[in-house]
Amino acid sequence: MDLAIGAKDVYVMMALFTRAGEPKLVPQCTYPLTGVGCVSRVYTDCGVFDVGPNGVRIRETYGVSAHELAERLGITL
Repeated sequence: MDLAIGAKDVYVMMALFTRAGEPKLVPQCTYPLTGVGCVSRVYTDCGVFDVGPNGVRIRETYGVSAHELAERLGITL
């Protein structure tokens, strides 16, 4: 992730939920970070999210409504 600091845009591709149904897109990271605040967009199996200084914004959803995602994620969208 050290290379991500100088990048113009950093995109992440991941599953939105764990096998247990817990969200992976969280308000605060619990692991040690080397590239703080460098991710600009997250692509998941449920939608696309823009990440910025004002929080997370839903760009597009796949098979689930924005309201359902907001309830399951527990973060402000």
